[in-house]
Amino acid sequence: MLKLRKYLKPFIGSILVIIALLFGQAMCELTMPDYMSNIVNVGINANGIEDGVLQAVREQEYDKLSLFMSEEENQIFLNSYELIQSADASEADLDQYPALADENLYVLKEEVPYTHEEIKIALSQAETCVMGFDQQEAQLQKAMSDPEARASLSEEQQAMLAMMEQLPEGMTLYDLLPMMPQETMDQIITQMNAMGEAMGQSTIDTANAQFVYQEYQAIGMDTNAIQYAYLFKNGALMLLLALGSAVCAVCVGFLAARIAAGLGKRIRHDVFAKVESFSLVEFGRFSTNTLLTRTTNDIQQVQMVLVMMLRMVIYAPIIGIGALIKVLTSDVSMTWIIALVIILILGIMGSAFLVVLPKFRITQKLMDHLNAVVREFLDGMPVIRAFNNQKVEEKKFEEANKRIMKNLLFVGRSMGLLMPLIMLVMNCTSILIVWVGAHQVGDGVMQVGDMMAFMQYSMQIIMAFMMITMLSIMIPRASVAAGRIDEVLKTQPQIKDPDQPCAFDETKKGVVEFKNVSFHYPGAEEPVLHHLNFTAQAGQTTAFIGSTGSGKSTLINLVPRFFDVSEGEILVDGVNVKAVSQHDLRERIGYVPQKGYLFTGTIASNLRYAKKDADEQAMREASEVAQALEFIDTKPEGFETAIAQGGTNVSGGQRQRLSIARALMKQPEIFIFDDTFSALDFKTDARLRKALTQMCKEKGSTVLMVAQRISSILHADQIVVLDKGSIVGIGTHKELLESCDVYREIAYSQLPKEELEDE
Repeated sequence: MLKLRKYLKPFIGSILVIIALLFGQAMCELTMPDYMSNIVNVGINANGIEDGVLQAVREQEYDKLSLFMSEEENQIFLNSYELIQSADASEADLDQYPALADENLYVLKEEVPYTHEEIKIALSQAETCVMGFDQQEAQLQKAMSDPEARASLSEEQQAMLAMMEQLPEGMTLYDLLPMMPQETMDQIITQMNAMGEAMGQSTIDTANAQFVYQEYQAIGMDTNAIQYAYLFKNGALMLLLALGSAVCAVCVGFLAARIAAGLGKRIRHDVFAKVESFSLVEFGRFSTNTLLTRTTNDIQQVQMVLVMMLRMVIYAPIIGIGALIKVLTSDVSMTWIIALVIILILGIMGSAFLVVLPKFRITQKLMDHLNAVVREFLDGMPVIRAFNNQKVEEKKFEEANKRIMKNLLFVGRSMGLLMPLIMLVMNCTSILIVWVGAHQVGDGVMQVGDMMAFMQYSMQIIMAFMMITMLSIMIPRASVAAGRIDEVLKTQPQIKDPDQPCAFDETKKGVVEFKNVSFHYPGAEEPVLHHLNFTAQAGQTTAFIGSTGSGKSTLINLVPRFFDVSEGEILVDGVNVKAVSQHDLRERIGYVPQKGYLFTGTIASNLRYAKKDADEQAMREASEVAQALEFIDTKPEGFETAIAQGGTNVSGGQRQRLSIARALMKQPEIFIFDDTFSALDFKTDARLRKALTQMCKEKGSTVLMVAQRISSILHADQIVVLDKGSIVGIGTHKELLESCDVYREIAYSQLPKEELEDE
């Protein structure tokens, strides 16, 4: 994937926006469990009261609290609360605090010199002690009238009960506290603090909130309104966080899709442009099938993984690390469960990684092979049907298809097994957290909301590890695809333009000269052409003939630089073809290959492929010379007749004639015909050659013609005879009949001796 990183440069801004959005999404996701915990712990269990900071407290209740507060804590209270006398209470105060009608209240000031946390800490210990003593007093009161309850008391409680029974009527356990030695009071407070530390601050806050709730009820405050206000406030915040997370996720998906689509477009453009610059040497290295796969399937793989990377590679570490920090900084002592689960998941994913990854690498090669089989089947359909070998081709396709099926089936089953295993681990983790957490809730060291939040954070950590590991399996497959794409992009064509192209010599316009030219294909041991020397003059027709494999088509392909010579040089218009740009060279050449190829469109669009601004008159003239006008005029749509891809909806002869007409539209100075008259009947061939010769004579165009039929080249100005890559004869038809055995053998094999000698 890093090999294609340069294509991400135009999208850096969008990527930074995605990172910011992912941070926002992660923060929303990480905050929601806290709000859920607050709703359960505070909104439901503590009736909407967050901690032990009182809005108002009765004077008599403060007297109890002050017994367990230090001087500093007492000072914080007195500086933070204002005493309102019952006689001085206003109507507004009475509406808010009905108990003011009968007793004095301490009310929290609007502006205090302490933080909320400092006030909470100052009251926390005292409230815990008061609640403990209230429970003790209730238990002792019950024991006074219940012999069974009395028998269950501890020795210390038995002693306190004895003291209470001696108290005058109307006095309570709190009245005994001032009479106790300071050492005993310190011991009681120390025991209460130890119990609080064991419970944890969250549990203490909830317990103190219960004290506040009871005090509010005693004052007559509307506790239901307090609870509903808290629930609605936190519920609304959770809803906003959920909406924020959804908006961030949608925006990330939109931007990631745009980046991936843009990246794919740019890569496809560059791959296509690179393939356009390939010579036939590079096409020999990369087959058509693999180029198609690399341009489509491989780029699609890169796009798909890029989307997942943009959405998960950044998000997974943020959410995973954030959730882990939340777990480690919480009061919940179940972090060992997270460690156990991470080890299990890494083991499962690591095993899948080792098993599945090699199969991903094989898939791309199998796709190339399948494409090759399908392409061969489609291209060779007439031959296959002619020999009734459909079953043979079906078997070849079935074998290639079955190999892909087995490979993908293995991958699918492995990945299909992976998800249930991960889900099993996640569900078992939930059960384990509930099991352990329930015991801690029962022991009073954890709250239900904290357990639920811990469970959510655990799932987030597990999902983060799962996302990262899943990507680590998918990225190597995309990396293989990226490597295959990069291989095409980094391939340097062997045929390049010179840094400073030369200009053609206009005094030698149309002249083609071979000087000691030899050529061998890359990797081949033996040359295909050996030391060729000849000159094709402007306005003349030079024909090439020889047995199959003698190098005729190879020779022709050297002129437009489809290949470069291995030795020697080829001069066009007096200049070495390597010294000019390929564009300028090919602008002077009209090329018609052995197999005429037409493009999807119409007859007119195919003819204008050579000259975009050509009018109908020019098309008619070129078609008339190419002997194509006779069948074009029979079509109802004429030049607007539709042409299928490759020209499959016209005959071979019509396809050749249209290809010739297309070359004529260009009006070049050099025509190259690579055995392009083979599909024509003798009569059409003769008419076409006659019209072509006349046109070339008038315009001074050079004709280079490869032919298999002697009849096509009888009147050529110069015939070059090739045999095993060497020139064995050059001359006119009559000269070669007398001097060249190879030519004579070819000629006598095609036409009667009398007819040849008459020409």
